[in-house]
Amino acid sequence: MRQYLLDTDISVNYLRDSIATVRKVQTLGVANLYISEITVAELKYGAAKSNRPAHNRQEVNSFCAKFRIVRLNQVFDVFAAEKVRLEKLGLRLDDFDLLIGATAIRYGFILATNNIKHFERMQNLSLESWTT
Repeated sequence: MRQYLLDTDISVNYLRDSIATVRKVQTLGVANLYISEITVAELKYGAAKSNRPAHNRQEVNSFCAKFRIVRLNQVFDVFAAEKVRLEKLGLRLDDFDLLIGATAIRYGFILATNNIKHFERMQNLSLESWTT
């Protein structure tokens, strides 16, 4: 079975009970799905700035407990090389997104995202849109 790294926007869709996203997670099974430490940080930030921080923090913690969280310590070389390559081409990508993409590349995951155009600049990154 193929393994997927869930981007932050896919994670937010799941938290908002997007039927399509919830079904996709159920179909693939959580054993084949991962999230990055970056996604955890972004979700916690979103909860903290929300109108219901305590409730949303609890939802985020519950969500994160379902998935294996991929640590960043093995992705920095991929991140650095890809950032340099993109800069030389005059293309920029937010560092957090670069780290998420680098994580997928490093571990051979398919990146599940709603932002295909955003990530398709990265080399050797397998992408799958969960909105179509």
